[in-house]
Amino acid sequence: MPTRDIRSLFFSKKEHSNTTFGFQNFSSSGPRELRTNPALLIQPSFVMYQIEPDIRRATTLPGAFYNSPEGFASYREQIFARSWQMVTHAEELVKLPFDAMPFQFMDKFIEEPLLLLRDADNTLRCMSNVCTHRGKILVEHPGKLERGIVCGYHGRRFLLNGNFAAMPETEGMENFPCADDNLTQIPVRQWRQFVFTSLAPAFPFEDWVADMERKIGFMPVEHFRFDAARSRDYLVKANWALYCDNYLEGFHIPFVHKGLATSLDWGAYRTELFNWSNVQVGISKGGEDVFDLPAGHEDYGQVIAGYYFWLFPNIMFNFYPWGLSLNIVRPLQLDLTKVSFRAYVWDASKLGRGAGADVDLVEREDEAVVEQVQIGTRSRFYRHGRFSPKQERGVHHFHQLVTRLIS
Repeated sequence: MPTRDIRSLFFSKKEHSNTTFGFQNFSSSGPRELRTNPALLIQPSFVMYQIEPDIRRATTLPGAFYNSPEGFASYREQIFARSWQMVTHAEELVKLPFDAMPFQFMDKFIEEPLLLLRDADNTLRCMSNVCTHRGKILVEHPGKLERGIVCGYHGRRFLLNGNFAAMPETEGMENFPCADDNLTQIPVRQWRQFVFTSLAPAFPFEDWVADMERKIGFMPVEHFRFDAARSRDYLVKANWALYCDNYLEGFHIPFVHKGLATSLDWGAYRTELFNWSNVQVGISKGGEDVFDLPAGHEDYGQVIAGYYFWLFPNIMFNFYPWGLSLNIVRPLQLDLTKVSFRAYVWDASKLGRGAGADVDLVEREDEAVVEQVQIGTRSRFYRHGRFSPKQERGVHHFHQLVTRLIS
């Protein structure tokens, strides 16, 4: 059901005519905005919900947010279709001119058929993988496209820039070819070896990655080696946003991650907020591997064991002295989430030590807690929570960004 119709399920025109939904505008300029947000009006007694910009007074998203089919449909289009998503395996399969890889924008969630390729000039391109004649999928398997893109249905051909080239039996057609015969171009960007695309970006890619680049730009990330043996997928029986909530705070570390708590100084743990991302900085308790930060780095002199970057809405870059653990969170169902861990090793001699010693154990501990929270948010006695001003700034930031995009 379209988002604009949701509030009609519960309210008369009189009841919701003055309902507003507030959030803080995190762009570099512009006033705080107030909008009506029917997407979160998901239980009859829920007349208004507001993400208070002052964390000391703010309450979290309501439990109903994580359990509403209408809400799930809403953030599919209003958050994820407007976000930047990683094209997994692109760095492995699309390296040279004429390399091409078909993929879905978000597998089993937003199944938009797309095609990533490098043209003859080595320019990276992304475009629709649907023939503009009758809608057939054009490229079915990764490979080389030295002869251009050819539809296997009626022989329609496209150049590697997506423009229509030729098709048999078109004599007598008027106003042909036209712009509609070309393949739709999709924004594509690359950060180090990682490739991202968006169906309709709500924010600039450069703003999205700028603070991560500033913080860890000293690391040769483009030379990190993918380690398949340390990479795996997890299925979590919980809403994707609950998984992000848990990731975005270190508050639970002493209670849930006993092993990790021996490596990190919880009292010095901090969160730094940016426009469309944030980072949790893990300070070592001592005796652990830490980053060798270059002189002039903004954190120079600090004993940092881990940088935990979250890029809205669902991608986590966890940097350790040994390399990178990348988490990609993909909704599958309202209460089922796929989390893909991909490991990239820089210094193998530091594996198995410090804050990034056992990411699999930490993931399984998080998974158990989040699945219990999913059950709890369904309770008729649970409405919403409060934020710890020191420990849950990242969660508060996330909830503001969510409500900023849902309109």
